[in-house]
Amino acid sequence: MIVERILFRYEPMSELLKPEQVHDHGKFMLAFIMVWAYFSFSQWLIIWAGNLPEEITWYMRRLHGGWGGVGLFLVIFHFAVPFTILLSRSFKRDVTKLVWLAVWMLIVRYIDLFWIIEPNFSTTFRVSLADIVLPFAMGGLWMWYFFRNLGSMALVPAYDPFAKEVLEAAHD
Repeated sequence: MIVERILFRYEPMSELLKPEQVHDHGKFMLAFIMVWAYFSFSQWLIIWAGNLPEEITWYMRRLHGGWGGVGLFLVIFHFAVPFTILLSRSFKRDVTKLVWLAVWMLIVRYIDLFWIIEPNFSTTFRVSLADIVLPFAMGGLWMWYFFRNLGSMALVPAYDPFAKEVLEAAHD
């Protein structure tokens, strides 16, 4: 979504990207949020129903020492709020609003990964400088590589016989 919004300013994406496509991308975001919630709840339900002591310790570490607040934050801001927002048709058709939600979802996804990994190394909630710097360094490296490759390739296939039909006004 974020790259799509950046490319929306330039030809040929400004001609190709219509509200219908943006709406479809909003539906994909909604689907991924629901799948994340389903997998997370299923994992908890299986571990709870199995009542296996070696598996329950994973959740017990995430409920004490401040980690329970992070888990509640994830339920509210990684599922409930985005789910409610993405039920709106007008919201899903606005590329700028979807970009802000996509940025928010990337941030919350990082918090989710932090919640999954970090309690194994510390019993109380704490954030180090490396926890903040490393994702930006890795993301910056990935973005540099992505945009370097994107600039060297055509956004629309050069010799596609159907490209002209797709760009015609009859498909709006």
